[in-house]
Amino acid sequence: MFQMPVWTVEIVFTDEDGGIRADARLSTGTRVLSGWGRSRRNPSDPDVPAIGEELAAARAFSDLAHHLVHEAADAVEAFEGRPVHLHE
Repeated sequence: MFQMPVWTVEIVFTDEDGGIRADARLSTGTRVLSGWGRSRRNPSDPDVPAIGEELAAARAFSDLAHHLVHEAADAVEAFEGRPVHLHE
């Protein structure tokens, strides 16, 4: 029976220049891809770190998704032998 792959994502948060940075690392078992995102709090907004973490993580996932689409396009191009444009 075919075993479906399991991909794991790890997100690491760090304080960075008055904001929060999130680094997302995707492990597929055969390769590792990464993306990152940042959030900054407006000084007039309340200090709620969980919101900054969520926003930074969302941006890191978005960056990671862009990398995945580009890698998929490269794989299709290699298979097809011609340029392709995948929509995100």
